[in-house]
Amino acid sequence: MPKLVQRLIIFFIGMPLVLAFVIPPFFNHLTLHLLLLVFSFLAAAELSEMLSKKSAIMPKAFLISMSVILPVISYLCGFFNFDFIFVDIAFACTILFIFAVEALFARDFEVSNQKISNAIFCVSYAGFLPTFISRLSVLNHSSELIVLFLLFVFISDSAAWLFGMTLGKNNRGLIAASPNKSIAGFIGAYLGTGLICVLLKFVFWKEIFGSAGFIKLLILAVCVTTASIIGDLAESVFKRSSGCKDSGNIILGRGGALDSIDSIFGAAPVFYIIVRYIFN
Repeated sequence: MPKLVQRLIIFFIGMPLVLAFVIPPFFNHLTLHLLLLVFSFLAAAELSEMLSKKSAIMPKAFLISMSVILPVISYLCGFFNFDFIFVDIAFACTILFIFAVEALFARDFEVSNQKISNAIFCVSYAGFLPTFISRLSVLNHSSELIVLFLLFVFISDSAAWLFGMTLGKNNRGLIAASPNKSIAGFIGAYLGTGLICVLLKFVFWKEIFGSAGFIKLLILAVCVTTASIIGDLAESVFKRSSGCKDSGNIILGRGGALDSIDSIFGAAPVFYIIVRYIFN
């Protein structure tokens, strides 16, 4: 199947399905958290597989279990109305546990630095970053905020691909980590999220985001789009460093799970911090 057709299927069918899946607020957005748990598991599995190609890692089952426990704790904090500081404490305890496992059970310490570093990296990326999406579930208008966040990421990614494909032929190669990325694609990403801001301010959900002010929405869009691009580029670095073309092959037209959620995981902390602490 041509890649263009695959991308169109993902955009017109896959994206609406994901948005419909995360909107229901029952049981503290249970469906959203189940989706986060699945992708945390897949991300940890793919990331540990990539890291193992050129460096030493702890057992993959251990890395996966240490990663998925954080989204579970995050969901429980929201469900029982606990402070999310417990997620941060659990993250710190996970790192200490990684230290303890290597110190107590390793017999050869020649590659211990690699194993510990890779374990902390895997847990941070696949386990801790998704908790910032989970934290949105307890805010006012949580469904709308979650949809807004995903729309920013989805539209910026799709607009970047469209502009890059149609207008980026002669302005690529700017970023060594991802030579196919183009200046036109970057511009398209910001224009796409800017369009979302216009629609939210003047057409959809005016009672929620219209009151926020158009400048605030634009600032949020620019910050999230920038973080989304960085997340995408960072995953390209992971793959190039490991000698992989894709992180996997389970997502139509995308590759692996990491290829699909790199921008989401990268932008989640930025969106949450701005909405929760800066714009309140």
